[in-house]
Amino acid sequence: MNVKMQKIETNVVELEITVEAQKFGEALKKSYNKNARNFNVPGFRKGKVPMNMVKQYYGIGVLYEDAINFAIEETYPKALDESSVKPVDYPQIDIVEVEEGKDFIYKAKVVVVPEVELGEYKNVEVKKVAYEVSEEDVEKQLNAMSEKNARVEVKSEGSVEKGNIAVIDFKGFIDGVAFEGGEGKDYPLEIGSGTFIGDFEDQLVGVKVNEMKNISVSFPENYGKEDLNGKPATFEVTVKEIKVKELPALDDEFAQEVSEFDTLEELKNDIRSKISESNDLRAKREFEENLINTVVDNAKVEIPEVMVTKEVDAMLKDLESRLQYQGLDLQSYYEFTNNTEEKMRDYMKENAERKVKTDLVLDKIAKAENIEAEDEELKAKALELAKQYSDKEPEKMADLLLKAQEQVIKLDVVTEKTIKILVENANIIE
Repeated sequence: MNVKMQKIETNVVELEITVEAQKFGEALKKSYNKNARNFNVPGFRKGKVPMNMVKQYYGIGVLYEDAINFAIEETYPKALDESSVKPVDYPQIDIVEVEEGKDFIYKAKVVVVPEVELGEYKNVEVKKVAYEVSEEDVEKQLNAMSEKNARVEVKSEGSVEKGNIAVIDFKGFIDGVAFEGGEGKDYPLEIGSGTFIGDFEDQLVGVKVNEMKNISVSFPENYGKEDLNGKPATFEVTVKEIKVKELPALDDEFAQEVSEFDTLEELKNDIRSKISESNDLRAKREFEENLINTVVDNAKVEIPEVMVTKEVDAMLKDLESRLQYQGLDLQSYYEFTNNTEEKMRDYMKENAERKVKTDLVLDKIAKAENIEAEDEELKAKALELAKQYSDKEPEKMADLLLKAQEQVIKLDVVTEKTIKILVENANIIE
């Protein structure tokens, strides 16, 4: 096999591959063996026609299509390795010469991984923000715990007030006609929660049990359903029951009931500690994101459109998987969000392009710094992932993950090590 390579466009190369006559002859024999049962020649049983008779009766051309495919399947991957070409898409094949007894010649035009010109990636100035824990944050957590442990009792007299839970039946109408999804029975609505549109909840204030009230509201313009967007609606609402929440006092007794601590102050300190850990993680993540973005912006690369398209495909597939986990599908999601696949692709394109560039730049830095994943690092990463799936027999799960997804795990390890090097060499501005 002989390979000639030439760059014909940015990120596009053409390989002219010559397959020796003997090798192409072997491909012709494979084609004959594959198709032998399809040939009928008088005097021979079906499937037993010799190859020379097939050539005489049908012509050698009948074997060319499969022979060409066999020859390309065998030689194209080798040609890529020999030329150090990394394709990002299927090749466009053009046949130059095909004839029995002669060299088989074809051209393969293929889009390749683009060259990355790195900019400054060491001593990059990046701000690091520190998030303080405020007393307001602590009180917010305590109030949430209080709400979770509140007692709910039926209000024996009076009318609906802010903070009450009104158990309601409702039916919605647009232009006097009931609309789909606008009806509910025994719905517990907390007044002031902002669960329903507009001032629906405010209009229920003052309504008594068994009293019916007509409530007028308008759906937001971007509500998500074309037949409801921006439409005025009237709801017939009947209050069937009113409930009140009794919040527990925030004291030592409360702390003992909801936690392992004896005093409220100990509980507050634990909340502060957890918020602080969360804030530190947030600050670390934001710092790394800003650092990576700066390094990526400093680099130059022309990204082939096909790479962006493939990344959008992957993003759509990931969205579809997450929707299926929730019992939904893409088409239902499009309808609910007043969207289409074309709109979604346009929306995702910018993020996809950024993701591709980031991956290319980090890969280039990893190569420049000779970063590789050691066996022990791969095992440790696999074990970390395994523990996220299950606590039972994580070592066995780690072995399975390594066998099934070694390249993915290797990429994770190399990327993490690359980011670590960027962080260690960054000029941090506190």
